[in-house]
Amino acid sequence: MLLLSALACALAAMVPGLAGGERIQRGNLIVALGGDISPLQLPRHRPDPVHLRLDGGLISADGSLLPRVDRVEIGFPTQGVVSTRGLPVCTVQRLRNTTTPGALSACRPALIGHGKIVADVVLPDQGPFQVHAHLLVFNGPLKDGHRLLLLHGYARRPPTTVVLPFKLERRNGRFGITIGADLPAALGPWPHLARFEMTLGRRYRYRGRQHSFLGATCPIPPRFTAGFFSLAKVTYTLADGRRVGTAITRGCRAT
Repeated sequence: MLLLSALACALAAMVPGLAGGERIQRGNLIVALGGDISPLQLPRHRPDPVHLRLDGGLISADGSLLPRVDRVEIGFPTQGVVSTRGLPVCTVQRLRNTTTPGALSACRPALIGHGKIVADVVLPDQGPFQVHAHLLVFNGPLKDGHRLLLLHGYARRPPTTVVLPFKLERRNGRFGITIGADLPAALGPWPHLARFEMTLGRRYRYRGRQHSFLGATCPIPPRFTAGFFSLAKVTYTLADGRRVGTAITRGCRAT
């Protein structure tokens, strides 16, 4: 990881939600990511239900306007388990033009996460300001053989609703479970992402049995009782073609 300058560290520490975790600097841009899972005590070989919390975003080292983000991908370790069997499904059509309470009324049974999003906005003949939106995550339908996760963001000032389908995929590599979405130009100011907070996790019953949207193990050698594992990775594709990102590791205790 690149060493950050004292100025960059100070700027990151002043931004709410980005004070912890890992940071990496690429030119004028700082990428931050933090988070954890609960519980920390997990089986070595059998996944147990968990909740995952992530917070991260982008910071400009000199305070200038953040670049447009064209795509966001979040990766999770290959040994993790994502299960939607028997979980109710929501659709983009049911979430369009809804407030946060409206989205919950339409699709609460499919809810799998919640959080916040902050985006930088610059309009002609106006100074820059930020949009703060409440985030909900719902289990979506299958599309081209892949499960969709629907991210619903609602801002009260100005009143704005955004629904983004994130495709859930399995790939090769350390972070073999990924969710990714393109951010179209139609989103207006939203692609200037500043930061986000998100918690994923859901326990539910299906056919008389308990299920969990997320499951994890503590994959450490038998001779150890505690250790570290790769938790998550975030990658942003910027409008100028650059790809920037960072990853985090966290500890766990094996049972």
